[in-house]
Amino acid sequence: MNAPQSLEPAALLEALLFVAQGPVKEEDLFTAAGLTPEQGADALLRLEAHLAEGGLRLQRLGRRLQLVTPAEAAPQIEQFLGLEVNLRLSQAALETLAIVAYAQPVTRPQIEAVRGVSSDSVLRTLLAAGLIEEGGRAETVGRPILFQTTFEFLQQFGLTGLDDLPALETVTQSAPPTPPATDEDAQTTIVDEPV
Repeated sequence: MNAPQSLEPAALLEALLFVAQGPVKEEDLFTAAGLTPEQGADALLRLEAHLAEGGLRLQRLGRRLQLVTPAEAAPQIEQFLGLEVNLRLSQAALETLAIVAYAQPVTRPQIEAVRGVSSDSVLRTLLAAGLIEEGGRAETVGRPILFQTTFEFLQQFGLTGLDDLPALETVTQSAPPTPPATDEDAQTTIVDEPV
């Protein structure tokens, strides 16, 4: 019986990520593969290049990784597996999710300062949907919870990592301009207000 040949490091990392039950910390992955952090980082770069030509992608969130299918294959995968995607988010939930995505980790008071309204129920909805998670506590008075996005967020929006989010300048520039208010608009508002 022949002795098994050892796998190239990138292939070994791919195999470990394939059998993982969920996201894996880089250091745990490198330890399992018997690689130094430098060797592991090099192998991950080779793995990403290899996967870019196939039907899997390496998804990163901070120092955690997992293998996922590309967003372009989602309709066929959903049909093949008989999945029905019915995640619908309100405008308030989308606003809150955007704040968390761009400012993470972020506290509830910071979110409410941007939105100008209470965000308790919206945060509960996003937590229940698995789009955000508690990422620790802030080192300030009261130690408020820090919220951050999850791998589920990346998957739902077809992102391989937070670097794939559009730049805020791009988002701002692509927003339709708001027409200036006219004197008639202001008078109508004043007339409609209770005296």
